[in-house]
Amino acid sequence: MRPDTPADHNAEAERLLRTAEQYPEDREPLLLQAAAHLELAGDRARATGLYDRLIADAPESPHLIKALQAANLWEYGHEAEARALIDGIRAAGPSDAAPWEIVAETLEAHDELDAAHDTFTTAVTRLVDPDEEIPYAAQTLLSGRHRVRRLLALPHDSWDALADRLHTAAVPLDELHDPKRLWSLGSSDPTELRAEIARLRTELGTYRAALSRPFPVAVLHWTTPELTELLAAYPSLSTEYPTHQTHLTAIESALRDLASTGTGNLGIVTGTVPSYEAFAASEATSPSDPGLLPQYATTLAARGKAVPWPPAKGAPCWCGSGTAYRDCHGAGRD
Repeated sequence: MRPDTPADHNAEAERLLRTAEQYPEDREPLLLQAAAHLELAGDRARATGLYDRLIADAPESPHLIKALQAANLWEYGHEAEARALIDGIRAAGPSDAAPWEIVAETLEAHDELDAAHDTFTTAVTRLVDPDEEIPYAAQTLLSGRHRVRRLLALPHDSWDALADRLHTAAVPLDELHDPKRLWSLGSSDPTELRAEIARLRTELGTYRAALSRPFPVAVLHWTTPELTELLAAYPSLSTEYPTHQTHLTAIESALRDLASTGTGNLGIVTGTVPSYEAFAASEATSPSDPGLLPQYATTLAARGKAVPWPPAKGAPCWCGSGTAYRDCHGAGRD
């Protein structure tokens, strides 16, 4: 059951803080979740303290944390600090979509529509290649930009057209993002009200789908040293991993197959032998059981360990080769 009251959110935050002490390797995602629950409980000052702790600890996702901190600060009256953080994030130009989206939506929420539009536009220009597969996270940038442009009464451009093509819900984006929609809620015309109810149901279905899968569908990846150690300890797994190159090829193939069926929010998690053995022990199962591997991947994804697939425009390949994705495992993508 999801928390519904401030007391519930506070209790969940406390549980997450205790868990972070028990599992320091997962401290960052756990503290981020705790901070989110504190915000929902109305304790924004304490959430700010958690964000500050994370920023001071040289986190894995500094831009994401700073974006969340900026959104939180602005909500309870610290606009100048929030703007300073936002300016720093925009200047840094992060390579992942989440900080850009949070910054843009923060600006939008405070009626800074031109700045929100500039932020969304900069993000999609840097992270989206229209000729390649659009990462799941980047699709929300296109949708957000489309929404802000509708609010600004700007004409459609090529990015808007791409957002329209990627949108799969029954109600088109132009209707969902129509600034006049709120007016129809006060209408006494049954036709207008029925149309608005249909649009709201569509939005609700989209949100429910996102909530039902808050972490990526992830495929498990082993580096060369880890796979060598794994197979030395558990030779029976060699049927799953004949060679490291075969393993890498299978990862890319599996992800492309999932994408071709319409599955979004895909990712890759990298395993380690000690972590895998600990997981097997927690499940009271032998690490040599191949059925444990997908469960391990899902658990890593749920703990915030997944790297989005496909990589962002210009990003290095997920395999660790150091080569750009499009010139490595991404070669030949449409």
